[in-house]
Amino acid sequence: MLEEVIGDIMTVLEQYDIEVAGIKTEAYKDKKGVWWIDTPQGYRILKKHSNSKETVEFIISAVYYLKNNGVNIPDIVKTKGNSSYVYRDNHCYVMSKAVTGNNPRYENTEELKRVVHEMAGFHLASVGFQPPRGCKSRAHLGGWVEDYKNRSEKLKGYFAKEEKNVGCSAFGDTILKEFPHFYSRMQEAASLLVESCYFKWVDEAANKKSLCHQDFAAGNLILTDSGEMFVLDTDSITIDIPIRDIRKLLNKVMKKRGMWDIELVRKMLEWYQDKNPLEASRWQVLKADLAYPHLFEGIMSKYYEKREKSWTQDKYIKRLNEMIKIEKLAEPIIDCFDNLIPV
Repeated sequence: MLEEVIGDIMTVLEQYDIEVAGIKTEAYKDKKGVWWIDTPQGYRILKKHSNSKETVEFIISAVYYLKNNGVNIPDIVKTKGNSSYVYRDNHCYVMSKAVTGNNPRYENTEELKRVVHEMAGFHLASVGFQPPRGCKSRAHLGGWVEDYKNRSEKLKGYFAKEEKNVGCSAFGDTILKEFPHFYSRMQEAASLLVESCYFKWVDEAANKKSLCHQDFAAGNLILTDSGEMFVLDTDSITIDIPIRDIRKLLNKVMKKRGMWDIELVRKMLEWYQDKNPLEASRWQVLKADLAYPHLFEGIMSKYYEKREKSWTQDKYIKRLNEMIKIEKLAEPIIDCFDNLIPV
């Protein structure tokens, strides 16, 4: 199988004006893969996309727009025919130049500040993006309230099944104990979102357009020796308001710390405000998104949908308890959020 895949890759590489000295597989899973291509001019990264051709065209157009507006994203390598991708057997392959360096560290205050500034710059640079005709735009604008409700009701269904199986598993017993509290938070989050300026903001964003990376985190950033920070893995880029990225970064940073640090939250919001100022009313949308227990929902969905088949019951229980702890430690932050909004 591996030989067959490498054979396919060699056929793709023939479309590029490069000399291949070696190929290293970083990841491969049927519909997608990542390979390091060694060339005399340095490493190139070849990525096989699971997205449709039209979606890949949307992603690439977004990348070029961001790069033209000053965001550091690795250069896309053009084919011999001057195309930004190779289309073969219903799959798109995109090659880019490799960037070397280290992932920034959340525990380093200056590096974390740099991450927040870069994210704010990414959002600012994305304003005005217009997808080209013929591509398939990816957008989440306006769908948050419905999404909250659909996801919470799906989890409520899993909870109902556990009520009929009391004592069958330690995971289920924990869900029976904790779910009502988090379901209440899901309802609260939806209410806060409706009461906020969310829909007004969405209407404005529908005209101006803005992009979210969807995983603007240390693992997708490279800090080079020269001090530049590059943004990687733009495959999930979508049209949405910037709060989605801010909330995800806050969750990642605090989860890694194992606690919520109110002063660090205050600083991160101020750092963002320095580069891409938001009106006070728009920060209320972040309050609503933090109120929704994304981390709890994530592990619960993963368990009942059996998305991690290699995980043991003990690992699921450990992760569930960790997410419950982090989510509950966030509640004092949500309660006093109005005092944290940057002036």
